[in-house]
Amino acid sequence: MLYASEVAVAHRNLATIDLVIIGVYFAIVFGIGMYFARKERTSEDYFLAGRDIGWFFIGASLFVSNISTEHFIGLSGTGASSGLAVGHFEWLACLILLILGWVFVPFYLRSNVFTMPEFLERRFNRQSAVYLAGISIIAYIFTKISVQLYAASVVLERVAGWSLWKTAVVLVIATGIYTVAGGLAAVIYTDTVQTLILITGAVALTVIGLGRVGGLEHLRTMVPPDYFHMIKPISDPNFPWTGIFFGAPILGIWYWCTDQVIVQRVLSARDEGHAKAGTIFAGFLKILPVFMLVLPGIIAFALFPDQVKKPDFAYPTLVLNLLPVGLVGLVMAALLAAVMGAMSSVFNSASTLVTLDFYKKIRPQASEKQLVNFGRVATGMMVLLGLLWVPFIGYISSQLYIYLQSVQAYISPPISACFILGILWPRLNGAGAISSLLTGFVLGATRFILELADRAGGSHFQSSAVRWLIDMNFLHYAIFMFVVCSAVLITVSLMTPAPDRKRLAGLTFATVDEKMEAVAVGTPVRKPAQETPTERRVNVIFSLVLLATVISLWIYFR
Repeated sequence: MLYASEVAVAHRNLATIDLVIIGVYFAIVFGIGMYFARKERTSEDYFLAGRDIGWFFIGASLFVSNISTEHFIGLSGTGASSGLAVGHFEWLACLILLILGWVFVPFYLRSNVFTMPEFLERRFNRQSAVYLAGISIIAYIFTKISVQLYAASVVLERVAGWSLWKTAVVLVIATGIYTVAGGLAAVIYTDTVQTLILITGAVALTVIGLGRVGGLEHLRTMVPPDYFHMIKPISDPNFPWTGIFFGAPILGIWYWCTDQVIVQRVLSARDEGHAKAGTIFAGFLKILPVFMLVLPGIIAFALFPDQVKKPDFAYPTLVLNLLPVGLVGLVMAALLAAVMGAMSSVFNSASTLVTLDFYKKIRPQASEKQLVNFGRVATGMMVLLGLLWVPFIGYISSQLYIYLQSVQAYISPPISACFILGILWPRLNGAGAISSLLTGFVLGATRFILELADRAGGSHFQSSAVRWLIDMNFLHYAIFMFVVCSAVLITVSLMTPAPDRKRLAGLTFATVDEKMEAVAVGTPVRKPAQETPTERRVNVIFSLVLLATVISLWIYFR
């Protein structure tokens, strides 16, 4: 057994076999990208993979689009500092994915949209669509691109001695090449390969780590007892049960059901049955991160407490100290797969948003080549902004994953409110939606700026109201924002004229069976194939199995 007193390796020089494994990974990814670069023809092919993707590839792409290096760093780091409780976000995602498949997917597919802002524009108005597209791009900078690059650099610098900025630039260029070349089809099929590599590498490290500590039961004796209790009291600073079960789902609805990066995968499905099955498959995959990412953080704390005083170093510490030659290359390939898979998804979705929700609206006569080129330039600017933001991440939280979730908590409530209430109640209108979105923006920006100033500058606000605003748990603040934004949405809608019901055909539960008109003259309304009775029975059965599995896990680790 290894002990904490053992001297840590500063970093490792990768052996030839490790470099060969990484090289093979890059060759496979680029090969897939170049293959689809030769096949893409239309905008539907490029942005939605021809709407002909099967459930297995959709589920794998959903998983790897979500799991990136910030999960390797953040989940393991938070696991090292506080135990399994951070895994709530993963298991809640299993249930939110069921909501995506069973509630939202039918509306999205039948409305024939390419983007989520486009859906919001049809349901409410253009102003709401502009807000969602703009805030999505901002979110990609703050919570996706910059965090993914930072987390990847932490691992690669710690393990192999590669510098942060050189690593970031190489990853951006490598990912951008096959993403720009092959479009969504290339992204989805490379995601499938990356999912297999990611799971294999992460599980290998978990198994080796458990063997080194003498098994799960012995690990329990090496860490504080509360590390294996997921249900925390209301007073817990990070994961109060009230915030987890009432606040985290608000973040989840925004991320899994309304975010372009995620929903674009199900929009590419060949029919509703495959779209639902893909979300269910992704739900089963989301059970794994607790065991292959959070648990290794606890193992790192048990074996090397002196080396993981900075939580972000938990996962790299295990890689440095436990893995033999060969497996280092496999885990490094898994890390590269995670960051490249997630970034390629962001790049492709950002290009879709910029191209279809902004530039095409301004220049409807633009050629296909002009649209794609403009999207590439805009995406490059986003990447640059993400790189510039990396040095400021540490000011928010020493635990990367909590930073990621807290930023999402500041932007998700108004968007979740508009989508949830928007499909439930036809009376809600565009005036209410944009009022709710702007109210949420002010509340979220206020909290974000005050928290940044308080933590970075050591400022001590004397006002009790400001102090309350800053100290409130971010999940509780998400609940507060959701209630306020919902109230604004309903109140303003009732005070202004009701929307034209014809515009809402197919966009709400009350109008789901009404005939949807084409958005513009000459624009056909696509009617996706429905689930077959067999597909529906299978989807229902596996949805119930997933639900029972998650509930059982919560009971066991309560």
